[in-house]
Amino acid sequence: MLQSPLSGVSDRCFRQLVRRWAPDALLFTEMVNATSLELGFGRYKVEELADEIGPVAVQLFDHRPTALAEAARRAEASGAVLIDINMGCPVRKIARKGGGSALIRSPDLAAKIVESVANAVKLPVTVKTRLGWCNSSANPLGFALLLQEAGAQRLCLHGRTREQGFKGKADWHAIAAVRQQLRIPVIANGDITSPNDALNCLAITGAAGVMVGRASMGAPWLVGRLQAVLNGAPDPGEPTSYERLTLARDHLQMLLAEKGEHGLMIARKHLSWTCIGFPGAPQLRHSLMRAATAEATQSLLEEAQKQL
Repeated sequence: MLQSPLSGVSDRCFRQLVRRWAPDALLFTEMVNATSLELGFGRYKVEELADEIGPVAVQLFDHRPTALAEAARRAEASGAVLIDINMGCPVRKIARKGGGSALIRSPDLAAKIVESVANAVKLPVTVKTRLGWCNSSANPLGFALLLQEAGAQRLCLHGRTREQGFKGKADWHAIAAVRQQLRIPVIANGDITSPNDALNCLAITGAAGVMVGRASMGAPWLVGRLQAVLNGAPDPGEPTSYERLTLARDHLQMLLAEKGEHGLMIARKHLSWTCIGFPGAPQLRHSLMRAATAEATQSLLEEAQKQL
């Protein structure tokens, strides 16, 4: 059971919350731009791992093998347990720079990147990708075999093409077809939103595990639920409305402590995802998005708890 890297979401504060329910789960940093690291930007995303408890992997993206190799060395020195290369992000600003899903259209470069990173570090090197760039040209098995031969030690496959983005339904049967032909483990990704989804996905794909992504936004407990069920334990279920609000308050305070006043801006999206499913939740979210200060935000959350 893995928590997907999520840009703008899976920072250290979010990972600390996930660990409340899944202390031993393999978690990921947000995507890290190798070029930015080279220029000295965003290094905290990697360097902060040295003080973090629990296994954390670093996901890198770029289109330059040498930059990715150097970024991987930096991540290894900071305590990452593995290096993941993003070859699946569908976001236009990432793809048009040659990173993420754009590498699906440059298979020789993708293989060179994997080989370069694998030769640069002693850590396992993995790849997260998609079924293809678009349905008409998709060749997931060919691409996966190329990555395997280049030195990838595991593949996480999202069951959609780049063209689909996050629309439509993830094709778990396509993941199964790839998994059957590879020597390396395959992790299934896409449309994993509940313990039943995870069990059904594994039954169809035969994958070595599942990775949960967008469904965990606002729900850091989801990884723990899936992990419990996949290990044969009872589903601990979702937190109560009161517990959700306590979590929201904790997350706000963590972000303020870590980011200062900017933490309030980051917290708003998390609060809007977490504060759902109880009477008055829509009105609360409306007020939270407009609260001008951290104190006002905290007061709104406290008052909502009193009214439950």
